[in-house]
Amino acid sequence: MDHYLDITILDDPEFTQPVLMNALFSKLHRALVEVSQNDIGVSFPSATKKSLGDKLRLHGSKPRLEELEALPWRRGLGDFTVVTKIAQVPSTNEFCLVKRVHVKSNADRLRRRAMKRHGISYEESVKRIPQEVEKQLELPFVRIKSKSTGDQQFPLFIQQTITTSKGEVANFSKYGLSATSALPWF
Repeated sequence: MDHYLDITILDDPEFTQPVLMNALFSKLHRALVEVSQNDIGVSFPSATKKSLGDKLRLHGSKPRLEELEALPWRRGLGDFTVVTKIAQVPSTNEFCLVKRVHVKSNADRLRRRAMKRHGISYEESVKRIPQEVEKQLELPFVRIKSKSTGDQQFPLFIQQTITTSKGEVANFSKYGLSATSALPWF
């Protein structure tokens, strides 16, 4: 993780910043699947509690980032983004874990599971699992289309946690996220 590049989303009168970030992140995901490696991570330096911000930072070795950039993965987004050159990561003592967070408290899903596992009726499941169990995440997210479930869209919630530890050796998902591999934070 000694090199990086930044992709900044420009203001546009027709498309909101979240819509453009969704498109950029979706294209990145497809490119990471294509290069089939787990050594490129992402962070969002301008993220807030509610938004991922206007900047997507890619982290990796220089050769891996060059390989990714050789693909036409940002096609169609050239007018909406500014991309920096690949640069060496500055010296830093801060790192950031950028991980996916799942919502596991959908009341209807929990009820169906209880009905199946325990052989109870729907009415009994409603008594056991009230609507109040639903937990709403207040994290920023991107909307992604799932190829495995027939192009169904879902929110991919992302949590960034600042730390002083690098964590494990680079091991990132095809979204560029990891619960165990920290990225330089600057």
